[in-house]
Amino acid sequence: MAERSTAAVDVADNSGDEPPAAQAAKATADGVETQDARQAADKPMPEPDGERKAAATAAPELHSGHKLARRYRLEECVTRLDGFSSWRAMDEKLRRAVGVHLLPADHPRARSVLAAARSSALLGDPRFVQVLDAVEENDLVYVVHEWLPDATELTALLATGPMEPHEAYQLVTQVSQAMTAAHREGLAHLRLTPGAILRTSTGQYRIRGLAVNAALRGITSDSPQRTDTEAIGALLYAALTQRWPYETDAYGLSGLPKGVGLIAPDQVRAGVHRGLGELAMRALANDGATASRQEPAFTTPEELAKAVAAMPRIRPPEPTFTAPPEYQHTTYQQGSYGTPRPGAATTAMPVSPPPAPLQSRTGRALKWGVAALLIAALGLGSWQLADTLLDKSDKGSNTTQNQPPATDNDDDEAPPKNELVPLDIKAAQEYYPDGNPQNTDGAKYSYDGKPTTWWRTKSFNEGPDLTSYKGGVGLVFDLGSEQEVKSASIELKYRGDHTEIALYAADSASPSGPVSSMKKIVAGTTSDGTMSMTAKNPEKTRYVVLWLTAAPYAPQSEFSQAGYKQGITDVKFSG
Repeated sequence: MAERSTAAVDVADNSGDEPPAAQAAKATADGVETQDARQAADKPMPEPDGERKAAATAAPELHSGHKLARRYRLEECVTRLDGFSSWRAMDEKLRRAVGVHLLPADHPRARSVLAAARSSALLGDPRFVQVLDAVEENDLVYVVHEWLPDATELTALLATGPMEPHEAYQLVTQVSQAMTAAHREGLAHLRLTPGAILRTSTGQYRIRGLAVNAALRGITSDSPQRTDTEAIGALLYAALTQRWPYETDAYGLSGLPKGVGLIAPDQVRAGVHRGLGELAMRALANDGATASRQEPAFTTPEELAKAVAAMPRIRPPEPTFTAPPEYQHTTYQQGSYGTPRPGAATTAMPVSPPPAPLQSRTGRALKWGVAALLIAALGLGSWQLADTLLDKSDKGSNTTQNQPPATDNDDDEAPPKNELVPLDIKAAQEYYPDGNPQNTDGAKYSYDGKPTTWWRTKSFNEGPDLTSYKGGVGLVFDLGSEQEVKSASIELKYRGDHTEIALYAADSASPSGPVSSMKKIVAGTTSDGTMSMTAKNPEKTRYVVLWLTAAPYAPQSEFSQAGYKQGITDVKFSG
């Protein structure tokens, strides 16, 4: 996630409703609105009071862990806005991260969002973040799309400074060509902001939210090609100058000074590539402002893409290499035989005379004395080594003689110790003989060994005893084969009051009768977060029923209301 990456989520951010476009304000019959071209990019678009109230009341109340179509598990809510929400989710079938947009089926824009998502999915252009699924079920409309964990938003890139000319050239080339292909298929974006542009680790730019982002907010335009062209010009302007080409601040960038209008990029920042700056001005061209040579403004992404292709190609900057440190001469090289370092003094180092040879009488006596000591040391060492080896040999012989004779029983295995052996749980499902389940999808989390997942009961207003109005709630565990169940260790989600649990031996994974018809293995009560139970008379069974008859009081959480409830985090059996 480590920091969470939002680069791949087609997020419903609050940083602006749409990129400024030329006079695109229009209201439609279903409450969809547009905004004026000069409206501040980071101010929310006004919408009718009726639509706002409908969106607020119809917003789906979902939580982390909720699963769509038994496949997409919601993990983190990125944004809630205008009656819809955006999530990071996990596709459990393909084991990959995805992004999900959710809104109620009766939302005023639900139909248009579905249509936009399905049209975008048909494009199949790899330069766009792909829509993977668009579904309406259970009073919900959701759109599933790619999640690119290695991609970075253009917003984050611009926060570090303006782009090099080559990188800005790649940006406008790839985005204009991609939008040209989209408009040929009748698809417009209408919300090309720095947050909608992603740069992958390979240097490719990908566009997210094609048609979908605008549909989620009800944005339309009388001239969609002109709107997207101006948005590409704004992106190029920001890449060259690190400034937003309007008077308002947006997307983490400062706007232009108020009252001066649209000024050329090279007047905002020195050293801007002139050709790219003129392209940005011709693509923006708001209120008639153009580049200094008064060339005609671009009205479609295709015109902009052709103009970029006609430019002289901008080469990438030359790679920079750090100079290696200066080679340090060794002590020997710094003497009379080495090359002196630059700037070093050339004065020769004084050389000490060599020691006098041991040719005198004293020297000869010293040599003979040292030789005698060495010979004596070698002899003493050899004698000690031989003595040690002989001693070890004698001890080895005695040990062999003292060993008792082998018997025929030496090959027999030692009797096994009466130790508990963990029993594997193959599967689990909820047991509800009264026909009212608690959380059937969560049964698999009761034995996965993860403290962050659990099977939970519903919240009850009366308690802690559940038997007065509900016989109890429970789970059935499948051990795969008949095993002798001696003990159990149960990790609980909530502490307090007391929790009562009993284990029963069942005849199948879906027992039809009540627990009173089953053989009880062991029962226990606890106020702690862990319950350990050991059976006096172990039972052999394949299926074990965990039956909860009392639960403590716990406050409200994101998953359930306050009340008497319990969660089973991890169950382990031993035999």
